[in-house]
Amino acid sequence: MIAPRVRYSDYMRYAKLETGARYNLATSGVPDCTLDDICADLAALDLQGPNVYGYPPLIEKIAGRFGVPEACVVTPGGGCSFANHLAMASVLEPGDSVLVETPVYELLPAALGGLNAKLGFAPRRLEDGWRLNVEAIVEGIRSGVRLVVLTNLHNPTGALAAAEDLAALAEAAEDTGAWILIDEIYLELAFPDGAGPTAFSPQGRVIVTSGLTKIYGLSGLRCGWILAPADVAERARRMNDLFGARHVFLAEQLASAAFDRLAVLRARADALIKTNREAYAEILGGHPALEQVRFPHGTTVFPRLRRGDMNAFAAALVERYETVVAPGRFFDAEAHMRLGLAGDPAMTREGFTRLAEALETLLP
Repeated sequence: MIAPRVRYSDYMRYAKLETGARYNLATSGVPDCTLDDICADLAALDLQGPNVYGYPPLIEKIAGRFGVPEACVVTPGGGCSFANHLAMASVLEPGDSVLVETPVYELLPAALGGLNAKLGFAPRRLEDGWRLNVEAIVEGIRSGVRLVVLTNLHNPTGALAAAEDLAALAEAAEDTGAWILIDEIYLELAFPDGAGPTAFSPQGRVIVTSGLTKIYGLSGLRCGWILAPADVAERARRMNDLFGARHVFLAEQLASAAFDRLAVLRARADALIKTNREAYAEILGGHPALEQVRFPHGTTVFPRLRRGDMNAFAAALVERYETVVAPGRFFDAEAHMRLGLAGDPAMTREGFTRLAEALETLLP
């Protein structure tokens, strides 16, 4: 179990410093775009401008994409990761109880530890198709949990939460005054481009985070956002005065320009993921050493080793096969590994091939 009082992220250190192997299957985002991909007019950019609490054209485009009031949109900078941290900080007091799904993206409970929250966990199970554990979450809400933290699409499995399950959780939160935070950074991959799906409603108890980093190849812009009821959104802006004070104007201008190219960037992501998903199905989809549920959407798969030690296997995979994965220990699921489906197709296919060979040679 991930320690509830951790104030740093072992996963982020791993991702930054230990994924430099030749064949990187650990990343969950599409490869970075270039400035040419977003067709920005660089001559029109300024170093400073009107973005005291966010660049108005960017906020307008986010609000328009999701059909929400601009007062409900917060653009704190720092990508979806910081948006999550700020959203959680905006509704929690030290000592509040928080319920987190597992497997879980390690950065979420680590940040909650830094906020002095009391953590409980609601497990999803491979045997149930990684379905959201509605019963456990509703029970937690009714027992006094202040905040429920979820991801949809689920990180690391890629599972899509059923609309009726999310509705049941939102109803329970309305009854008790709890909040539900849903990280939707991967969600648009489950829908046609332009659909702008979200669980957020301006009058509800659901807060949503997302951004341009993972599926649009724009991680360098660190464009993330919070969709929250207007009073919570204002609280987040005021709290961000303590953290970021002012956003990077250049980055917000470029993010605004990127919004006009989302259809093109989405098509690029879809093509990469389709090719890699087909390669995974061919090479590893039915591998006898793996237990797994695969979904038709998302940028990751999360198979479980049937035998052997995942951490030892991951270390040997790097040493002998120049291939790196994200071990399940970073998601509170020791026997699993998260594999990315969004990388360069040639590199990814070779990584899958090497992983398949390693499953034959490295496991007891």
